[in-house]
Amino acid sequence: MNANPHYAIIGAGIAGLACARSLADAGVRVTVLDKSRGPGGRTSTRRGEGWACDHGAQYFTARHPAFIEELAAWQAAGVAAPWPARITVFDADGRRGLQGEEARFVGTPRMTAPARHLAQGLDLRVQITVNALQRYTHGWEIATAERGMLPEAFDGVLLAVPSPQAVPLLQPLSPALAAAARAARMQACWALMARFDAPLEVDFDAAFVNHGPLRWIARDRSKPGRGGLETWSLHASAEWSEAHIEDAPERVALALVGAFEALGGRMPLGWAAHRWRYAITESALDGGCAWDAAQALGVCGDWANGGRVEGAWLSGRALARRVLDGLAAG
Repeated sequence: MNANPHYAIIGAGIAGLACARSLADAGVRVTVLDKSRGPGGRTSTRRGEGWACDHGAQYFTARHPAFIEELAAWQAAGVAAPWPARITVFDADGRRGLQGEEARFVGTPRMTAPARHLAQGLDLRVQITVNALQRYTHGWEIATAERGMLPEAFDGVLLAVPSPQAVPLLQPLSPALAAAARAARMQACWALMARFDAPLEVDFDAAFVNHGPLRWIARDRSKPGRGGLETWSLHASAEWSEAHIEDAPERVALALVGAFEALGGRMPLGWAAHRWRYAITESALDGGCAWDAAQALGVCGDWANGGRVEGAWLSGRALARRVLDGLAAG
C-alpha cells in the first residue's frame, strides 16, 4: 500500500460523497466518479424555464445521533432546512391525517444542496461511466465508456451505486460482494413533475396515497427556498412503476395526472417525466456496507442500509470507517 493511498469512489450520491468526505477529512486521497452531470444521485432537482421540482428523494428524516449532528452542520451551512408541510393520507376509503409525525427536512434551495456541500473540495469527475474494473499488482485500473482507461491506478475502489449496477462490476472480482449486492432488490419509480400557471386550491402540501398508481404527491413550492411556477411532484408506486417500466412517458403522465385530478389536482400546464429504474429498497447489509479488505474493494449505498437519505449517509460513513481501520492496521 502506498504511503498516501488513493481511493476511487464510484457514485456521487449521498453514500458515495459521505464516504469520500470521511476519507478525505482523514487525509486519504479520493477521486469520485459519476455518470451524471453533477453530484446528488437521487437527491435531485429538475429545472426548466421559470420552474424547478424535486423529482427524486422528497425529504429526509434524522434519527441516528451521527446524522442528527451532520444535519445540524448542513443547516448551519444553509444547505438544509425543516419542511413543516401539511401532509395528509389518501386511503381507498377516504382521507385521514398523519399520526405522530416526525420532523422532515429538505435541501435548500434544492435537494442537491447537501450533496454539493459534501462534494466541496473533492476531486469529483462527472459524466464518466465506469464499465470495468481490473486489479493488478500496481493497483486498480478503471475503464470508462467516455474516456477509456483512466490514467492513474488506485489503491482501492469503493462502489456507491445502485445494487443492480454494482453486480456486473463486482462479479468478476469478488463473487461474495456481488452476491451481497444481488440480494438487494431495488424497485423502479416513475416520477412526474407537473407545473401549473396558478397555485392549486387544496388544503395540503403533500400526501401519501395508498391506492391507485400514485404513492406520493407534493407541492414543491411549499418547501423552504423554492420559487417559480407552482410545481407538484407525483411519484408512482413501486408496483405500478414496475408494471409500466417500459411505457412511454406520455402514457405514464396520462395515468398519474388522472389519479392526481381525483385527489384535487388538475391538468397541468406542462410536465416532465423521469424513470428511476432503481429507486426503492428496504434491504440492508450487516454493518450497512460490505468490504473486501484483501482487495481493498467495497460497496455502500442506501440499498445497503434500509434506503432513505440517512441510511445512505450512514452507509457511506460505515464503509469509510472500514477503510480507515484497515489502513491504520496495515
